[in-house]
Amino acid sequence: MEWKKEGKAFAALVLAFLACFFLPSGEPRFDRAVDESLALVRWYAREHVLLCLVPAFLIAGAIGVFVRQASVMKYLGARANKVLAYGVASVSGTILAVCSCTVLPLFAGIWRMGAGLGPACAFLYSGPAINVLAIILTARVLGMELGIARAVGAIGFSFIIGLAMHFLFRKEELTKAEAQAGEPPPSAPRALWKDSLFFAGLVGFLVFANFAKPAEGGGLWGGLFAVKWPLAGASALLAVVALFAWFARSEAGDWLDASWGFAKQILPLLFFGVLAAGFLLGRPGHEALIPGRWVEALVGERPEACLSMTGLAGGALEPFVRAIWPLWTCLFASLFGAVMYFATLTEVPILQGLIGSGMGKGPALSLLLAGPAVSLPSILVLRGIMGMKKTLAFVSLVVVLSTAAGWIYGSLFGGTTP
Repeated sequence: MEWKKEGKAFAALVLAFLACFFLPSGEPRFDRAVDESLALVRWYAREHVLLCLVPAFLIAGAIGVFVRQASVMKYLGARANKVLAYGVASVSGTILAVCSCTVLPLFAGIWRMGAGLGPACAFLYSGPAINVLAIILTARVLGMELGIARAVGAIGFSFIIGLAMHFLFRKEELTKAEAQAGEPPPSAPRALWKDSLFFAGLVGFLVFANFAKPAEGGGLWGGLFAVKWPLAGASALLAVVALFAWFARSEAGDWLDASWGFAKQILPLLFFGVLAAGFLLGRPGHEALIPGRWVEALVGERPEACLSMTGLAGGALEPFVRAIWPLWTCLFASLFGAVMYFATLTEVPILQGLIGSGMGKGPALSLLLAGPAVSLPSILVLRGIMGMKKTLAFVSLVVVLSTAAGWIYGSLFGGTTP
């Protein structure tokens, strides 16, 4: 056993040495990839941590400390009414304008409180995917047709993914339901409306502080954006007043401890994932290790660019490539979206650039349905929260469903997006 342990350590040292020895430092593309990874993580730290993740950690900690377990069991538990549970989980996305990483501490909070796997995963997908502002922005920038398709697909997927996860791991869910059946309901330390006001303040700050500027300055969204900071400040004040008025000092300490626990678990993996995504894929308009023309060639409306790059043009495999091209482009777009990191609403301008390079309608929808819901950083964190099997199942469902939706949509409407 000792030799086996030392052998692993020796192999790791050898691999690390070889990686350092053959490090392609000085190569323009490698150096640019390193710069892009650092630029992306700097942008993430400046623009996304303080106003997105910190409030999300505080909400997750509050869920774990203040939310009554009986309420979670009633609405999202393994024994909850399925229509009610999936309805509540799916509607959450219309309220929270969060990305695939910001939703993680919220998901971890309800998961640890005893929520059923199906409703929890429906919430995990719906949080970033069913974003009213993002869907409206998609319709305005990329066309009403694609906006409607995104809305229908995202709402439907939250139900399908939740039900599929429940079915795949139904034995564990049955065990959890039996355990929950024997638990006595905990007593309520205060009135429900007091807890509700406190959470309304936390969620209000998260929503308004991250309210993005709409493409057009007027209308309801433009008016809300103009007063986003007063609304965010009022929400924060509401939470602070509620905390000091109705919560014990020991509860506040438990809340901060729980929030810090989520931050310790999630932040290191999150930043590592952002570094990896930046190194491989770069930022919008900035190439990294993987050339942007590869992406464009693999999701175009027609396979000519791919055939030219691979040397398959005029060969025996060309008919096969052309035959599977619609399905392949949607699959590649789904896989690309599943590893690429998209902050809230950034998928729209990124997709707009890809569409300008010839991306078809099918892969465009696949990217919209997969990209905001999962990312390389979120996959790494989910593995630590619910294990490898459940994480792979969730990501596979997102990729497969996004691919199928894009393929059907492209087959029905065809052509490139206007």
